[in-house]
Amino acid sequence: MLVMRELTFTSILIRMLVAIVLGGAIGTERRLKNRPAGLRTNVLVCIGACAVMITNQYACQVFGSGDPVRMGAQVVSGVGFLGAGTIMVTSHNQIRGLTTAAGLWATACMGLAVGIGLYEVALVGGISILAVFALMNEWSDYMRKNARTSDVYIELDKKVSLGDFLRNVRELDIELSDVQMEREGAFTGDVVSFIVTVHGKKHCGHDVLIRMIRKIEGVTYLEEL
Repeated sequence: MLVMRELTFTSILIRMLVAIVLGGAIGTERRLKNRPAGLRTNVLVCIGACAVMITNQYACQVFGSGDPVRMGAQVVSGVGFLGAGTIMVTSHNQIRGLTTAAGLWATACMGLAVGIGLYEVALVGGISILAVFALMNEWSDYMRKNARTSDVYIELDKKVSLGDFLRNVRELDIELSDVQMEREGAFTGDVVSFIVTVHGKKHCGHDVLIRMIRKIEGVTYLEEL
């Protein structure tokens, strides 16, 4: 194992291959879920971070000076710009891409670990990232389905007043809070659009709560945020 940590042509090949495998595994999981940063992006990030650490180690060994982790520190901060490109805010102020951005940053960190020859951290970390993407996604869906509070975007027929809608909601034992009228086109056309936080008083599932609101008179469109 000590030989693999030394900077030789063989160790460089091994590190690059490990970076490709780790980045490819994480990227494949993201690609299967149709996320913005998929297979190629994650592989390239991991390879690039690995190459930076190899170069940094080479500079320290050959020239006998310099900080062995200085270039790696720039990768940790610099990859944030790449991750920021995957984050977007929808028209209803819904944030998308945070998990993908965090995954890119974590993949870069795994590449740095491989690049310096710390295979144990890279492998354990890579497996942990995959476990978070796979298992935490199911846990997140479970929590969402069992939550009684949710932010929703609603379009209400103008023929039904907002007051009547609020009364109908309260009759179903549902609480509303933080009503935000949409700035653009809130009172134009045939609908009134707004974002609201709904909370079911009774013990009912998340999906049941959403279905109850969709059936209220005047609701022409509803989208969870």
